Amino acid sequence: MFFGLVKGETGSGMRKAIRSVLIVEDEPLVAFDNEHVLEQAGFTVAATVDDYDHAVGVIEDEQVDLVIADITLHGDKTGVDVARHARDKGLPVLFVTGACPPDAAELAVGCLAKPYAPRDLLSAIDVVEAVLRGAEPPRFPAGLHLFG
Repeated sequence: MFFGLVKGETGSGMRKAIRSVLIVEDEPLVAFDNEHVLEQAGFTVAATVDDYDHAVGVIEDEQVDLVIADITLHGDKTGVDVARHARDKGLPVLFVTGACPPDAAELAVGCLAKPYAPRDLLSAIDVVEAVLRGAEPPRFPAGLHLFG
C-alpha cells in the first residue's frame, strides 16, 4: 500500500506551512496508515485520536497546522463537531470520509473521499496548503473536493 513512498517525499517537493497534523479517525487501520504515511512524508503527527474530547485537547495543547478528520468518531460528537472547534481556533480542516456532511463547506477547506490511496492523502494536503497560501493548487487527487 505504500509503494514508492520515500521518507520526506510529498509528490510536489519540500514541506512548507503545514508541518504538524492532527489525525481524528475512529478506524484503527486507517488511522495507523495515515499516521505512517504522514510521518514518512516528513510531517509531525501531533496526535492520532478517535473522539472529540481527545481531539479538542490536542487542538488546545499542541501546535497543530492541519486537522484531518473523519466524520464518524467514538462517542456522541462527530468530526463535524471537531471541525467547528478547529474553525473557532483558526485551524484548517480536511475531512476524510465516505460522505461529506452538508455543512462541510462552512467548516473545512475540503473533503477527501474514502477510500483513498496514500499518495492521494499527501496530494490533498499539498492542494490544501497551496489554497491556504493563495497559490495555484497542484494536481487534485481523485476524490478531493475543495470548498469556497
